[in-house]
Amino acid sequence: MDAAVQVKTTVKRRKKVKISTIVIYAILILWAVLTVFPFVWVVMNSFKPSAEVLRSSFALPNPVTMMNYENAFGKLNVLNAYGHSFLISGSVTVGVMVFASLMSFGLTRYHFKGKQLVRSLIVASLMFPVFATIIPVFRMIVEWGLLNKNIAVILPQIAGNLSFATIVMTGFMQSIPVEMEEAAYMEGANVFQVFGRIIVPLCRPSLATVAIFSFLWSYNDLFVQKIMIRDPKRYPISTLLEQISSQYGTDFGLMAASVTIIVVPVMIVYVILQKNIIKGLTAGAVKG
Repeated sequence: MDAAVQVKTTVKRRKKVKISTIVIYAILILWAVLTVFPFVWVVMNSFKPSAEVLRSSFALPNPVTMMNYENAFGKLNVLNAYGHSFLISGSVTVGVMVFASLMSFGLTRYHFKGKQLVRSLIVASLMFPVFATIIPVFRMIVEWGLLNKNIAVILPQIAGNLSFATIVMTGFMQSIPVEMEEAAYMEGANVFQVFGRIIVPLCRPSLATVAIFSFLWSYNDLFVQKIMIRDPKRYPISTLLEQISSQYGTDFGLMAASVTIIVVPVMIVYVILQKNIIKGLTAGAVKG
């Protein structure tokens, strides 16, 4: 009897596990569909004339037209905006990686007065939104004569991303054994050689995470771009999209095509490098 009861209990437990697994997968599938559907809907409508978007926005395009993309690249000069966006985002990414890695190296490998205060200030700076500092930053940019230049966006974005990047890299560097650096110093290496040949290669996962988040945040940051760049010829891609929505508000086909053009690079970057994002964020917590 005891054996029969145990068998029944085991069967019930297996059934419970299977039911819970089904529920979890059902929720995840529903979540994925709800997340992906808006993007699919936008892409689908980008191949329709504006009138057809209004009549049947959920139907497949029939016939398929490339007119919206021709207008986006022809009238709106999307390629020029892409150039400014990639220049700004690329510069911000490189700047954040360099400064964050140097700051993290100093905070984890050197002991000095006020070190804990510096760490606390870095963490506290995350609580201040960009809206709270934009007025003094804007005045500085104007006084330096940098308004309407890409550098006017690059500098504030580097400063805005630096705190998060430093926290991520500091957590990872703390998990790197100090003995490796001590052995290099005993062999005659200086601090720059240790940093460049030991620390940087070992920090690739965290550097990848910092690079991805910095690029995506810079690419999508409409607020700073809108404040610092007033010349339409120098608009990055996000600012250009905002201009399209205000000037061509009734041309839904053109708006759909413009959104697709802007979102596709971000989707590609995330899909290719998503493993590095997860690995970089968790590596510091797993090691050591």
